[in-house]
Amino acid sequence: MDFLLYCIPSLVVLACVWLVLHKVYSNEQQKRLWELKKASEKEISPIRLRAYERLALLLERTTPEHLLMDLPLSEMSVSDLQTRLIQSIRQEFDHNLSQQVYVSDAVWDKIVLARNEMLIFVNTMASQLPAGATGLDYGKLLLTAYANNGDTPNTNALRALKDEARSLF
Repeated sequence: MDFLLYCIPSLVVLACVWLVLHKVYSNEQQKRLWELKKASEKEISPIRLRAYERLALLLERTTPEHLLMDLPLSEMSVSDLQTRLIQSIRQEFDHNLSQQVYVSDAVWDKIVLARNEMLIFVNTMASQLPAGATGLDYGKLLLTAYANNGDTPNTNALRALKDEARSLF
């Protein structure tokens, strides 16, 4: 009986010490994880912001205004211009593929949709021109149709990209 009188308080003290040490260890581990996360955010945030900037540039550079800017439209045929535009859109997109790691899946899907819609738009506008049309006619048609399109996929993707970037702050 005396043995139990000594063992029970010892077991209670041991259990209390174990609980306190476990709690302290858990708190320290959480604190270390938080500090590690905070340190990695300092490094990742600038990289993510650069990714948002690059993707915004991608969306701006794949609009007709920017795609047609430096091209000699009057010297090009419709098919040459169409090929050049498609190639430019694909190159811009391929150049920025790695940026998808830094944005949400929803934003990336909108960027992919914007690229696909722009490719369809370029092809559709080329098919609407009569035989003998020039690159200049095609360029005018692209600019006019795009301006009258209202809310374009590029605009929607850019808006989603900006909203997500703002949520970082």
